[in-house]
Amino acid sequence: MELARQTISPTLLPLSIHRSPLSFPSNLRPQFHFHTLSVTSPIKQLQCSQTGTQFIQQEQDDIDDDFETSTFLSLSSKPDRNMAMLDDYEMEELGYSHDPNHRSGYVAVVGKPNVGKSTLSNQMIGQKLSIVTDKPQTTRHRILGICSAPEYQMILYDTPGVIEKKMHMLDSMMMKNVRSAAINADCVLVVVDACKTPQNIDEMLQEGVGELKNNVPVLLVLNKKDLIKPGEMAKKLEWYEKFTDVDDVIPVSAKYGHGVDDVKDWILSKLPLGPAFYPKDITSEHPERFFIAEIVREKIFMQFRNEVPYACQVNVINYQTRPNAKDFIQVEIVVEKNTQKIILIGKDGKALKLLATASRLDIEDFLQKKVFLEVEVKVKENWRQDEGLLRYYGYGGKIKAL
Repeated sequence: MELARQTISPTLLPLSIHRSPLSFPSNLRPQFHFHTLSVTSPIKQLQCSQTGTQFIQQEQDDIDDDFETSTFLSLSSKPDRNMAMLDDYEMEELGYSHDPNHRSGYVAVVGKPNVGKSTLSNQMIGQKLSIVTDKPQTTRHRILGICSAPEYQMILYDTPGVIEKKMHMLDSMMMKNVRSAAINADCVLVVVDACKTPQNIDEMLQEGVGELKNNVPVLLVLNKKDLIKPGEMAKKLEWYEKFTDVDDVIPVSAKYGHGVDDVKDWILSKLPLGPAFYPKDITSEHPERFFIAEIVREKIFMQFRNEVPYACQVNVINYQTRPNAKDFIQVEIVVEKNTQKIILIGKDGKALKLLATASRLDIEDFLQKKVFLEVEVKVKENWRQDEGLLRYYGYGGKIKAL
């Protein structure tokens, strides 16, 4: 297995970073608190430094042993929300409500690739959890985001885009994650691109979510209304209301937030009565390492083209907090071919330097603390077809939380 390593110094390369089109004002960006299987850690952050490129040889990792001993967060079932064993003080500290009218539940956000599912989810949560690019099938995992208010808690599953033709085992496992999100859902949002010609969604629903539970409410969200004329939108609304078997249709512009409150009101009307599943001050249960890896993967999609972004898997393999120095974070980018590794590194390491610097800026914004970032590139042939590796990377419905 071949490996390339670089460390990046942000002062060496002035550059313009292409920010995500979705941004939020400061009052919509609450501090992250993570619900994981370990004690919640303080918010950490990231800085990088770059010296040069060196190539080293490394023995094949023992994936099976790591898989057995690693800790995972399971997203296949709802957490228990039976609060009978908590006293009044504990209920208040956790943010659980005694309000008999309090509503809470799970919402699956599904649809074809590149229709705006992640943008919609981010807008409803009020914080960027899912990465967003202009390329289809950017989302690989189902991202759990939590939107809470005194009177409700919506738990959103942002899912990978539904695809019919599966090229790799990775694609099949991603579709299983979409279905498992729908199984747990109290209601389903089907996101459709309003710029596209209207088409029946039954086949897409069957492929993506399978057989839904009886009486699960389904909302069709007609996204990107800012890109078409009002008269054309009215015709498309009429078509979907007439020819699709959904409960309601709501037009939105997820990018600008138009109509998002209408979607939230619809969800609230469908969620069951009950206490919250999670404390009200958290926005996700995924570990910090997961979001760091996703930020790096987003930058790969933004910087590179064609097959290269889709052949990349990003893992945070080391995260050390150091009291007298910057925290150290080591990230590996796994590709399938040596040619892909060469493209990622670029001439004299310039492409990898640019990637690491762009990643650093967004990770700093996310973690609010500068740390040292080291980026490595490895080759693992056909990893997208290797079920053992895919499960190790968290595509079996469990997010790795080392």
